[in-house]
Amino acid sequence: MLSVEETGGIVSIITQVIICSLVGGVLSLVGGLLLAMNKHHARLAEYATAFAAGALLIAAFLDLLPEALEDEPNASLVLISTLFGLIVFFMLEGALKWFHSHKTSTRQSSKEVAPMVPMIIIGDTIHNFIDGVAIASGFLISPLSGIVVTLAVTAHEVPQEIGDFGVMLNSGMKRSKVILINGLSALATTVSAIIFYIIGESVEISFAPLLGLVAGFFIYIALSDIIPTIHREKSKLVALKKSLVLLMGAVLVGVAIVALHDVAHEHHHHTDAVCEEEEHEHHDITEE
Repeated sequence: MLSVEETGGIVSIITQVIICSLVGGVLSLVGGLLLAMNKHHARLAEYATAFAAGALLIAAFLDLLPEALEDEPNASLVLISTLFGLIVFFMLEGALKWFHSHKTSTRQSSKEVAPMVPMIIIGDTIHNFIDGVAIASGFLISPLSGIVVTLAVTAHEVPQEIGDFGVMLNSGMKRSKVILINGLSALATTVSAIIFYIIGESVEISFAPLLGLVAGFFIYIALSDIIPTIHREKSKLVALKKSLVLLMGAVLVGVAIVALHDVAHEHHHHTDAVCEEEEHEHHDITEE
């Protein structure tokens, strides 16, 4: 059973989980809506996707894996879980060709696109569900890791939503219906994040392998879905620009991770100092 203090802390973190999962979905929807209104949204989405690749990779290697290795003394277990994540998502994407919609062209005719829409919606919902599990996994380790995972997930979700918006609008679907469908699909992130976090808090296990699994998910998306599209780019100049955007994503998210870690470290140090001071005061009062 959980104590009152523990319950209060959990409620507070659950609130953070809900806010982060909703913020990511809202930003994705807003970004998709604004850029879908622009005729150049497809090209912008490609650059945003390159940015996401850098964000996903740096989040995996600079935050998730170090956190997992710090929590789990057996490094082999973390690395095996990361490899397992890569293999699982490879098999999942192979079974569900529509798992990601990066390869769906918004230039196709409405007759060509319309039959794909139901699959895109289902695939996007599954993807959002997995994103929620990833966010919850981060928060189960620490609020800091939860925020980092949210940043990486959002960086990837925004360009994906842009692509989804473009394809659905091109199919002849009304803008209001596209917003409604994508909004409901985005709720899968929040629902799965809440459920998975509650389950995780009620089970006494090491979450390091789970972080390794999420890291494998991030690495797979970046290396198999996004970076190959840069290599296939016919224009060398565009490929160079996308590569620079990828590096920009890695640098910016990396700086954010380091800054968040510094803030968390300072807060932890301050809290320890305050607790030590209170203990000394209590000890002095007891002696008097």
